[in-house]
Amino acid sequence: MGTRHVIDVREDGYAVIRGFLNGDEVAELRRESEKVYEEGLRHHATYRDKNLYFEVIEDAGSGRRAVPQAHWFSWINPVFEQYRRSQKLFEVLAPLLGPDIKQIANQLHWKAPGGKYTYYRMHQDVRFRQRPELFANLDRYSLNLGLALNRQDASNGALKVVPGHHKRGYLGLAEDGGGIMVGAMEQGAELKSAGIDPSEVVQLEMEPGDLAIWTLFTVHGSGPNISNDPRILLIDNYVRAEDSPDRGEWVFRDGRSVPLGPEPEICKYEQLREFPGPFYARESWTDEAASSQPAIAG
Repeated sequence: MGTRHVIDVREDGYAVIRGFLNGDEVAELRRESEKVYEEGLRHHATYRDKNLYFEVIEDAGSGRRAVPQAHWFSWINPVFEQYRRSQKLFEVLAPLLGPDIKQIANQLHWKAPGGKYTYYRMHQDVRFRQRPELFANLDRYSLNLGLALNRQDASNGALKVVPGHHKRGYLGLAEDGGGIMVGAMEQGAELKSAGIDPSEVVQLEMEPGDLAIWTLFTVHGSGPNISNDPRILLIDNYVRAEDSPDRGEWVFRDGRSVPLGPEPEICKYEQLREFPGPFYARESWTDEAASSQPAIAG
C-alpha cells in the first residue's frame, strides 16, 4: 500500500489513493448502494431505527422524493458490513491509527441531478462532534474516508479541499446562516476573513474506486451538481480506539477484523438508548429547517 497517504494527510490534511478498489469491487458496492437508496425510498419521511438512518426529503429542485444520505446501512447490508472492516482498509488505516480502530460514522451521500440541495459550503467536520469531550486527539486520530462510487468532478459536485489549514484548529466557517447548506454558495470573502486565499482551494477529481482521506479539521466542501449524473460518495469515519473508549463500533482489534455485534453502540446518535426507534423524524438540514446538521458532510 505504501505510506505516501500518511505523509499527505499529516502535512496537507488530505490524501487521495487512486484505484483503491478495482473495477469489480467498486461495481459491487455501486450496486449495493442502489439497494440502500431504494430501501430509503420506501419511507415517506426521514426514518431512524437505532443507528440506521435515512434522510428523506421532498426535493424542491427535482420535484421528487429523494434520499440525500443514509447512515449505518451496514446493519442491513452484508456487503457494506464486510467492506467497512476489510483488509484493504486496515492497510490504509493502520499506519495512521494503529491496530485498534473504532468506527464512528458509516454514510452514503447522494447528489442527484437537478436536486436543490447538492452543495456543501466550506467547513470542518469537527463541528459535527456533539460530545467532543468523549474523544481525544480529534485533530490527529479521527479520519474520514470517502470512496467514490462513480466518476466525480466539479460538474457533479466533487469534494474540494484546502491544504494545510487543518493545523490551525477550528476556524468557524459556514456558521452565519445556521448550516452548511444555507446562504450563498460563494464564500470567497468568508475564506479570506479566516486567513484562507480562495485560490488555495483544490478541486478533487475522482474515478470510481478512488479513496479520499481527510481529517476532522480539514477545510472542505463541494459545489452543486449541475450535471446529468449523480455523485455517490461512501464516507466512513474511523478513530483510534484508545481515543474513543465510550463511542463507536469496533472495526479492528489488534489488527483483526471485528463484525458488528448483536446490538449497536452509541456512535453519533446520542439518544440511542432513550429513543432507539423505529420512528419517523421531522428534521432537516436544508435551508427550510436548518436546526439539524449532517454528521459528516462532503
